[in-house]
Amino acid sequence: MTSGPPRDNLRGGAWLLADLSLNIWALSIVKWLGADYPATQIVFLRALVGLVLILPFAWHRRAAFRHVAELKLHLIRVGFAVITLTASFFAIPRVPLASFTAIGFTRPLITMVMAAILLREVIGRRRWAAAGVAFLGILIAVNPGEVAWSWGLAAMGIVVLSGSAAVIATRRLREAPVIVMMLFYTAGLALCSAPFTALTWTPIQPGHLVPLILIGCFAQTAQLCFLRAHYHGAAGFLSVLSYLSLVFSVTVGFVFFGERPGPTFALGASLVVGAAVWVTTRARDSEPTDQET
Repeated sequence: MTSGPPRDNLRGGAWLLADLSLNIWALSIVKWLGADYPATQIVFLRALVGLVLILPFAWHRRAAFRHVAELKLHLIRVGFAVITLTASFFAIPRVPLASFTAIGFTRPLITMVMAAILLREVIGRRRWAAAGVAFLGILIAVNPGEVAWSWGLAAMGIVVLSGSAAVIATRRLREAPVIVMMLFYTAGLALCSAPFTALTWTPIQPGHLVPLILIGCFAQTAQLCFLRAHYHGAAGFLSVLSYLSLVFSVTVGFVFFGERPGPTFALGASLVVGAAVWVTTRARDSEPTDQET
């Protein structure tokens, strides 16, 4: 039985498209300015703006913080999230947006492998095959003839691994209130990045302050849109729709940064997206649809 209103995929899809749009604009600003500032400084500013936006909601829901269970797991999740976001902000200025997004699509598959190892979830042979196809797709998409090897690509490896670990921790915290998860995440980013920011602070250039603030505004609002999307829409539908982010990334990369992915990228990205869609829809088929609370 559902405890909420009936699923509305049209409304949920609209919220998700807003989430994708806000995220791509936040990432675009990071790509534009990220090479001028340490990644930890951008993470800190993003978190600081997010805290300003979220604290009124946290105060309104302060009763949810009276008895926080699994505190150690919350801290582990925050630690992996800090690593993920810092590596992401380091990588974005150094790799094409389309490659950044395509490599990011391997996270559900890496999460699947980690869930099998750490949570002892049973993974069928076909889903292992999908993981292999996605890995092959990445090798094709990240073609040295099109995308030169860089520390940005190495950072993307960290993004995928630490981001998948953060998802595993989140799945273990499924009973935690959303506002608790959001505040721990945002406050944890600010606290963990603050010492590194103090040591490596780079003066903000004229004209850069507003765009840097907008990163936090866009990212925090996108998180709200994501939550509203999953409140209204079915998870399986939204998971497939989320792959439109690759279209957004290719378009923004082409129009604003002059990035032109070649045919090998298209082939590799197709394999990654196809494998991820297949895993997502198979997972949806194995669970009750629209019955989750």
